[in-house]
Amino acid sequence: MAPARLTSFSKLLITLAILLLVFFGGKWVLNNTAFGKGLQDTVQEAKAEQEAEAKNEDKGSSTSANSNSGSTKVESVPSTDKDGDKVLRVQLVSWGGYAPGLYFNEGAQANARSRFYKDYGFKVDFKLNNDLLGAMDAWIAGEYDVLVQTADAFPLYTAPADINALGPKAFMQVDWSRGGDAIIVKRGIKTVNDLKGKRIAVAVPSPAQTLLISSLEAAGLKYSDVTVIKTADNLKAAELFRGNDVDAAVVWSPDDIFATQDVPGSKILLTTNEQSHIIADIMFASQDFINGNKTMINQFYEGWMKGVAELNNTSNQKKAAKYLGELNGVSTDDAQGMMSVVKWTSHGDNMNFFGLDRTYSGQKGSDLYEKMSRKFVETGDSDNVAPPWRSVVYTGAVQSANDKLQGSNYAAEKSKVFKKSSGDVTAPAISSKPVSISFNSGQFQLDANAKTIIDLQFAETAKIFGNAKIRVEGNTDNVGAKAMNVELSRKRAQAVADYLKSQYKMDGNRFVIVGNGPDNPVPGCEANQNASCKAQNRRTDFQLIAD
Repeated sequence: MAPARLTSFSKLLITLAILLLVFFGGKWVLNNTAFGKGLQDTVQEAKAEQEAEAKNEDKGSSTSANSNSGSTKVESVPSTDKDGDKVLRVQLVSWGGYAPGLYFNEGAQANARSRFYKDYGFKVDFKLNNDLLGAMDAWIAGEYDVLVQTADAFPLYTAPADINALGPKAFMQVDWSRGGDAIIVKRGIKTVNDLKGKRIAVAVPSPAQTLLISSLEAAGLKYSDVTVIKTADNLKAAELFRGNDVDAAVVWSPDDIFATQDVPGSKILLTTNEQSHIIADIMFASQDFINGNKTMINQFYEGWMKGVAELNNTSNQKKAAKYLGELNGVSTDDAQGMMSVVKWTSHGDNMNFFGLDRTYSGQKGSDLYEKMSRKFVETGDSDNVAPPWRSVVYTGAVQSANDKLQGSNYAAEKSKVFKKSSGDVTAPAISSKPVSISFNSGQFQLDANAKTIIDLQFAETAKIFGNAKIRVEGNTDNVGAKAMNVELSRKRAQAVADYLKSQYKMDGNRFVIVGNGPDNPVPGCEANQNASCKAQNRRTDFQLIAD
């Protein structure tokens, strides 16, 4: 019997059935298997790179490398070396915060020993460039993929329209300055309050302004209460301090030590040891580069965080210091000194900094960035307020690493643990800020208005000066018995400390509680001679003291 032959219609039905089987079977494989998901990621990544390349080519050849000309050329495709390997080009400055990256990279130059290369398949080329404006021009010209800056100064990069058009996006916090920046003062200046009316050498615009502004605010002063002598950099500020034209200066370590040694009677007033959460180094890249190279940026972040974790083991730090010293042309011992004035930030710290841990109530990148965005307009260093923080950050790198970077070595820094001391009551203050907090007569409980005043007028200072103790002094007018007023003022000071402790998770031992009663009136109101004076005397003083 001859086999039955398929009709043309039957062949069509079978063909359609096969195509449907292939389509739906392939779709199932893509959506339900590791192979399929990996294939999708590869396709999406390739598509993103193609789009980024096309966009870059469209911008491309007609643009200039001069940032002042309003140019918009930033490479979105990483360079390759003679071996055909991708190379991430990263600018650095002379700073100890970059040791973890140099350690993980086995030096500054792109090389095959690098763990970025061994673990992730790309090389990293770190270039020292302390000329930040020159580095920005080079970034615009496509000579760097990643630049460094501080979160507080980042508004100076994002506010100008021509640079903002390139989409600079911060993707990693590198460190906190911990002693690397300082305010030095001449004889007779004992507290920040004493800076009022003084001449201060400050690099403008720079993080030195941020340090000074936050210090003045801790004393209830404004930037306009001092005369700023503008300098090109902190080294010049230290040089001016040695002369007779200024009373104080904002400088880098170790110039705080050297300059005060050279000027009799001078001293270091405060450093970022006390003002521990004010200078935060970050890294940023263009939106186009990140879009086209998300995997590389994510892995660069992940590798850097592994370097930070491994440097928690002090036995690895000498190797890091060797590479840091080679980059900066200094000895390993000097490089270790550079490393000692920073706190390398972990993955947990980055989660906090970028606001990804909702339970964190400390200082965030957005706090620094948005505050200084407004301040730079007030000081005349920027023409307009910068875009919001959320629009100038890429948090994908931090989030993508969250499941991988677990354990104590990747955990966020814990708040400092303080110890009580009997000498804290009379210890000299770094600064003193009077704040008027209203209480009902004879009462010490805080109402909603009082809590808001604390939030607005002191909480930020407490977060910035994270390593300083806070002396809270309650004061009253002279109405009523003295003993009763002393006890009432102490309870009011304690209520303020308790609120800061509960709301901002501060260590209770950080607070020194003092009840002055009527014994510490403001100058000129010693007799409580009128209603205005009595109101001024009913105040709470916040004093920062070194631990």
